Amino acid sequence: MPNIRRTQHLGLIGMLLIAVAFTGLQLTAVTGRASPDTKNYLSYALSLSGEGREEAGRRAIDYSCASGQHASLSPVPWTNRKAVGESEEQCVRRLNDSVAYWTRHGNTSGMTAPFANQRFMAIFEARPGYPLFLVPFVAAFGTTWGLWLAGLVVALAGSVCVLLTLRAAGASRRAGLAGQALYLALPTGTVAMNPLSDGLSLALGTAVVLGCVLLLRDRPRTGAALVAGGFALVFLVRYSQALLLAAALAGVFVLRSGWLRLKQRQFTPVLRAAGLCAGLTVCIYAGAHLLGWPMGEDSAQDLLTHHYQRPDLPNPWPEFFVQEGVFWSAWLRRQAASPVLPVLLALSAWALLRRRSVVLPIALAAGAAGLLNQAGHPNLGQLYGFRLIVFLWLLPALVIPLLLDRPARGASPLPAQPEEVGGGQRDGTVGIAHQVREGA
Repeated sequence: MPNIRRTQHLGLIGMLLIAVAFTGLQLTAVTGRASPDTKNYLSYALSLSGEGREEAGRRAIDYSCASGQHASLSPVPWTNRKAVGESEEQCVRRLNDSVAYWTRHGNTSGMTAPFANQRFMAIFEARPGYPLFLVPFVAAFGTTWGLWLAGLVVALAGSVCVLLTLRAAGASRRAGLAGQALYLALPTGTVAMNPLSDGLSLALGTAVVLGCVLLLRDRPRTGAALVAGGFALVFLVRYSQALLLAAALAGVFVLRSGWLRLKQRQFTPVLRAAGLCAGLTVCIYAGAHLLGWPMGEDSAQDLLTHHYQRPDLPNPWPEFFVQEGVFWSAWLRRQAASPVLPVLLALSAWALLRRRSVVLPIALAAGAAGLLNQAGHPNLGQLYGFRLIVFLWLLPALVIPLLLDRPARGASPLPAQPEEVGGGQRDGTVGIAHQVREGA
């Protein structure tokens, strides 16, 4: 018992040290992370906290323009949002003029300030979860520190879920801590810190991944509750990502159950997980449809009409698929020039081939959800970003740490025999296996 407690304490200390180091690093860039969409979420949150729509828009503009003047520091990459050549005063004037213009042209309702036409702002109206999450942070700490602290909570929560996922899958303590550190060091940690809905949907996605592992590790009730609850929350934060993740998990689980059945192995828990995720996929799609939220064709029109500022295309799909080809060819050239992700994916493939773990198919589904989300938004403006494809980076964070553990040995076809020693018997592996069964 003392050894078990000592091991638990070491794991907790390691987790806290990683969290403290990450927090200290993020203090070097408290602001400077805002993107053009940040003001939409912030004005929504301020409206929820009781501000008038006009005042909420003004405060969101002040934050966004002030943030744009702070370039990111080198230890915190991928966070520079500064518009070259635009002063803070020019930024405020431009956005205030935009608000006045769209107010005159009919955008007079909703929780978000009228930064664009009403059809475009409806995209953010359909994501109430993130603004609602921001309300207590902004109310207690103001916009700058509130958004920073909210991002920190999101990032650390996601990293702890990754650690717990690996531990629940049977990985060692060092593998779990490596997963936590990787999650925070990779763009997953950066996206989580940015004041956008992507980080919160990613953190909730890691909770879904943890639930799937528990679902397959003889914890069906806890796992199912975590999966269903996680998807319900992701639906409110970013329902399109919830839909893609649920569909990817359902598809991978169906393939996995079919493979297990061919191998004449137990496939019922995997098939049950597939049914749960398939049912949630249908519920998410039906819920978004019933609420009248923008769907796939709206997203395609948004891309091709520059946020609905040009007339809709009668059939957007041919042009949309042309944009897909343009984007992915440019994306592949980008990866060849800066092959960080390809190297990590190669290491992940090696881990997939050399390790056996329940987390592997789940991590593959999460990565597929990231690719699908990016495919739904083939915008060249996102070529150097990570937020739309961020679930793909979850794959190396979950899989590469497994390389720190020894590969699982295949079971011997014959049971081990007890070894006689001095008139007695030494159980050896038989005794160990017996103890494991008793512990289970």
